[in-house]
Amino acid sequence: MEICVCVKRVPMVGGAIMVTPDGMDIDVSMSGFTVSPHEECAVEEAVQITERLGGTVTVLTLGPAEAAGQLRDMLALGAGRGVLLQTDGAEWGPVATAAAIADAVRDGGTSAFELLLFGNEAADTGGYQVPVRVAHALGLPCVTGIKGIEVRGAGAGDPGPPLILASREYRGAEEVFELPLPAVVSVKEGINLPRYPSLPGRLRAKRASIETIEPRQGSDGLRMERLRVPDSSGKAAQVLGAGADAVPALVGLLDELGVLP
Repeated sequence: MEICVCVKRVPMVGGAIMVTPDGMDIDVSMSGFTVSPHEECAVEEAVQITERLGGTVTVLTLGPAEAAGQLRDMLALGAGRGVLLQTDGAEWGPVATAAAIADAVRDGGTSAFELLLFGNEAADTGGYQVPVRVAHALGLPCVTGIKGIEVRGAGAGDPGPPLILASREYRGAEEVFELPLPAVVSVKEGINLPRYPSLPGRLRAKRASIETIEPRQGSDGLRMERLRVPDSSGKAAQVLGAGADAVPALVGLLDELGVLP
């Protein structure tokens, strides 16, 4: 089964968010980079499917030349091919991103991939738009928020037509969708537990050749005015005392907070 997984290079979380002096971008000069957790699960799911049914996994990303590092991380997990839609590093919106991905898939032949997998949303923007826009551009069925995939046909030992059963939880119930292939699916973290890359996998990924395409940036229909980091509530610590001498002050504070009966 031929699967394409689209991933995005995002800053590692945990540090303070800083805006560039012109207010037009996030300052990532001191940040490390990774891919979104949803997308790492998408790669793992694709690898598991091809391990059962055969085929190859292609990972594709749109970003600067440095994003090849994230592609190699995914190759180390078991993907077989990496494709970089190389940009100048500027942030692309969901409309332009989806159009570039759809063009790359279409140029390679839509039938080349039986399944297009995405993370449900990127960890940095959380836009939830790209998978649906890609599916619309390619005229393919699409489901989102998926936490379970079962392949029927397509070499899965089922004589019927190739299709997938995609399941997700919604308001305490399970929804199951039946999609003919090819199809577009976005998955959520928790669909599986991504494996830790092996040493042979890392060595193979380091030697792998990354295919590079320079996409044409289309219009997003939006114009960013500026970015602003919202003011956060201040935090303060108060020393009540030391040892037994602090007990009366602690009891008074607990009484003030309404904790004591």
